[in-house]
Order: sequence, then C-alpha cells, then structure tokens
Amino acid sequence: MPQTNPFHSMVPRKLTDSELARAIRLDMEAELDAINLYAAHIDATDNEDAKAILRHVMDEEREHAALFWELIARLDPAQAEHIKVMSEKFRLIVSGASHEAVEAAGEGGERAAAAEPGLDKRLTVGSLRR
Repeated sequence: MPQTNPFHSMVPRKLTDSELARAIRLDMEAELDAINLYAAHIDATDNEDAKAILRHVMDEEREHAALFWELIARLDPAQAEHIKVMSEKFRLIVSGASHEAVEAAGEGGERAAAAEPGLDKRLTVGSLRR
C-alpha cells in the first residue's frame, strides 16, 4: 500500500511551470531519498544477488533524479541561471581561482576578469588548453 497520497496536492486547474517545478523538486527529493535508502541496504548486506538488484535499481533512481533536474531547469528560468552560474563557480573553484574570482562569477564578466588576472572572459576549449 502506498504511503504517499498521490492526490494530496491536486488542484482544480493545470499547474503553471513554476508550480510544476516546485512539485518536481519534491519528486526529485523522493528519488534522492530512495538512492540513499538503497545505498544503505547495499552496505548492510553481504548477499551479492541483493546487492546487484539494489545497485541496478539505485542507478535507475539516479537517472530519474538527473532527468528531473533537467526538467526543473527548463521549467524555472531562475533555477537555470543559478545552474549556469554555479557551474562556472565550480570550474573556478576546482581550477584554484581566487575567492574573489569565484564570488565575482555571475556578477558580470568585467568584475570576474578583473578579480582574476589573466582570466579571459571569453574562454573557449582552445584557450583552456593553453
């Protein structure tokens, strides 16, 4: 028997993209919870058959979570912008950029370039190879 009532948040109209993004975030939360649950079960057993099945199902949940993340980015333009900025911040952090350069990311290319000398605001694959 299901523990979650699938009709608890039904509305008498179609959801806006913003409302749907909020609902999908809850769906994503359920996928992440399932991933953690299956990982705990894998850690808690030596039964190789069970581990194989749990790993397979866990990988499916990971795929679902990734699909939901892509959908949220399409439904919520503000979230999509955060993803874009955070991807750049991540790149700067792991490349050893200064704190100032990291914090300047997303606040305009001029400030980011000024905060990190030699940082070309028009990075390309070719320029990254240098």
